[in-house]
Amino acid sequence: MLRRLRPTGPLRTVGAALALALAGATAGAGAAEAVPTRPTAPLVWTDCPADPSGAPVDPRLRCTTLKVPLDYREPRGRTVEIAVSRLPTAKPGLRRGILVHNGGGPGVASLHLPSAQESGYPQEVLDRYDLVGFDPRGVGRSTPVSCGRTAAEVPYELVFPFPAPDGSIAPNVRFARDLGRDCLARNGDRIRHLTTANTARDLDRIRAALGEPRISYRAASYGTYLGVVYAELFPGRTDRFVLDGSVSPNVTWQDRLAGWDRASELRFEDFARWAAERNATLRFGATPAAVRADYLALAAELDRTPVVHPVAGPVNGNLWRTLYRLDSYHTALFQEIADWWRYLADGGAGPVPYWWLAKGTPGIPEDNDVAALTAVLCGDTPAPRDPGHYRRAVAESRLRNPIVAGMGANIWPCAFWPDPVEPAVRITDRGPANILLLQTERDPATPLAGALEMRATLGKRARMVTVDGGNHGAYDRSTPSCAVTAADRFLTTGTLPARDLGCAPDPVPTAG
Repeated sequence: MLRRLRPTGPLRTVGAALALALAGATAGAGAAEAVPTRPTAPLVWTDCPADPSGAPVDPRLRCTTLKVPLDYREPRGRTVEIAVSRLPTAKPGLRRGILVHNGGGPGVASLHLPSAQESGYPQEVLDRYDLVGFDPRGVGRSTPVSCGRTAAEVPYELVFPFPAPDGSIAPNVRFARDLGRDCLARNGDRIRHLTTANTARDLDRIRAALGEPRISYRAASYGTYLGVVYAELFPGRTDRFVLDGSVSPNVTWQDRLAGWDRASELRFEDFARWAAERNATLRFGATPAAVRADYLALAAELDRTPVVHPVAGPVNGNLWRTLYRLDSYHTALFQEIADWWRYLADGGAGPVPYWWLAKGTPGIPEDNDVAALTAVLCGDTPAPRDPGHYRRAVAESRLRNPIVAGMGANIWPCAFWPDPVEPAVRITDRGPANILLLQTERDPATPLAGALEMRATLGKRARMVTVDGGNHGAYDRSTPSCAVTAADRFLTTGTLPARDLGCAPDPVPTAG
């Protein structure tokens, strides 16, 4: 899910999944669709701002804003602005509608996704859709929230709560309590309305403002949850939905986060095999077991004696675990893990940590992604209040899942957050059969276990394509497979697979 340092896609990176029944009532989808949309002023389209990532922006991309209710229970009350983009790619004679994108998170800005992702689609998909993006409420250009902190005051290894080297969670309890206090104090009750359900309602306002009867949608990670919440609230306004790397739908966020620990163990097996095959040059171990032992030994050594990087500063054991976890999201980044490992073990020039060099976006708070992440996690579902609950959970998970040291089971600001303003939307199997789920087997952020729960919950509404791999996301042209083929066919023709499928990635073409 949210990957703050290099957005990919709870949560891209905070990411996702396991089981337990979600407390809360079923939301009535029919009632949601019956609510009339308040007329909005005509949209005024302008040039889009620069992409915060520094990527070039397609000159055809146009941006606008619309006002939506802060609280949909008070539709004529306070409002917030939502930033929306549109990239016209459809051919008039083939145009089906709009294909909306979300970058995951929660907390990932998605305004520039149409420009960034256009090259990833085949022409037959582009011919049928105008590509649409938006910054979710509270994020980026959409009335951003803040907890009043600088980037240095929200370090990744504390936002994502890695316990202390001895297993203590006391620093995490303090950080979670203080961050929650700051977020609530800075934003009043506005931050409590940054929920997935309200973002789904915003998405329907976007649909209406664009004059579209229905939307198609493609998203990964946390975006899959946003997608099914929209499909539950507004089933008759959905066209073709592709959800890649799904979270478990009807559980608390605390349960989803706890699933990261086991998922990281499974994914490490891929990296360990990769490293063992290259032992002649990497020297991390000749077998996966040896690589694992060396990784854990390096983390323990850094816990005792951090290595001071000239840009990143002290790299302790938890920052090393963080670096590993971020780069485990895609096999193409395994070499970057190896480069960091070699530097931390042997010294030298060291990798270039480009995320430390990234500059903030003018007008956007430095902690915006963290504030939005916190708001959604804590605003969607309640969390246990007792720090002892997390202390016990971390102690158990550290023993079973040492790769990330029990981080997923640890405490978040939600333990100190008010109860949600409304129950979470309960996802059901009622609605049209127009959802395609894509999944890799060893995804470290949105584990297969959660995707299987999503598949079972949706029933006849969905088909699922599973790929034998560990990247975070299966719709990936750098690793083509039956998932990519099935998604392109569905978006182009509306044809779902006749049954659930599983496959290995396509063979790598040979040179010559």
